[in-house]
Amino acid sequence: MYYILALLFFMFPNMSYSQENETEEIKNVNYASVIMYHRFGDSRYPSTNIKKEQFLEHVKELLKPKYNVINIEQALQGINNDKLIKDKSIVITIDDAYSSVYKYAWPIFKKHKFPFTLFVSTDVIDNKTPGYMSWEEIRILRDNGVTIGSQTKSHPHMHKINKEKIINELTISNKRFIDEIGSRPEIFAYPYGEYNQEVLEQVKLQGFIAAFGQHSGVAHKSLGMFELPRFAMNEKYGGMDRFLLAINALPMPISDLSPKDPVLSKNPPSYGFTLSNLIEPKNAVKCFANNGLKTETKRLGKNRIEVRLSGPFLKGRGRINCTMAGKNNRWRWLGRQFIIK
Repeated sequence: MYYILALLFFMFPNMSYSQENETEEIKNVNYASVIMYHRFGDSRYPSTNIKKEQFLEHVKELLKPKYNVINIEQALQGINNDKLIKDKSIVITIDDAYSSVYKYAWPIFKKHKFPFTLFVSTDVIDNKTPGYMSWEEIRILRDNGVTIGSQTKSHPHMHKINKEKIINELTISNKRFIDEIGSRPEIFAYPYGEYNQEVLEQVKLQGFIAAFGQHSGVAHKSLGMFELPRFAMNEKYGGMDRFLLAINALPMPISDLSPKDPVLSKNPPSYGFTLSNLIEPKNAVKCFANNGLKTETKRLGKNRIEVRLSGPFLKGRGRINCTMAGKNNRWRWLGRQFIIK
């Protein structure tokens, strides 16, 4: 039964989440579910758009008292074990500063006092690109409590550029933020969710305190503060069943991740990780890959999980999602995005 549910969820993201028998008391924790949006109500781009009716259903659910919608700074304090936060804490992030954020989503968030973070690449704003916000609109959001994060200067595939260009993308955009909003962001989102170890180290060296990808999972410190996951929401993957799974999910704390660098030198990868001893009970872990690739998931000893694929990922990006049944019908979730040269 477990295998069927996990497989169906990976293949069919509208798999249902039951809210019955939720008896676990709210407690202080060191994790949060981070939701990612791009466009709102612009069905010309379904892979980065959320339909208005989908979005309103999300908001309606988050208004329920069992959820705790918090700003990204509070979440990072909890994730870093500085100041714990409530279970079912939710963080809202939005990438790319499209006009629909300002015109449609922000008034709704403002009405319900939902904080959110906007990740901005500065070139499209400087160039006054149609369909994007202006610096004046970004300043208005900032003045109303919205956290502004960086997504570089030109939104490149960062793993494809050399060290000098990586540094330029970060430093030039930081200067533009200082010029336009008076300060540089402390939080970063990798364009397309893509990075390698060189990119990650340069983001650290530029003074950012955390960075987010686009791999799914619950944000927890075990992967590090510079590889934090987010649940992407769009027309295909924004149904209520998947949204409920995401905002009720639990982390899967791990160590000894292999391969560490998401840019693959070997395809298919020999993927593996070690489960934290803090995870109880030790239920079965099932992992699934995209592009129809079959997986073999083995547990070695008590905590080591090894995953092997039936064949190589196609060119571009590959994903492996691993799930484990948790308490009260909730799911532990660990996602990984790989980049194939």
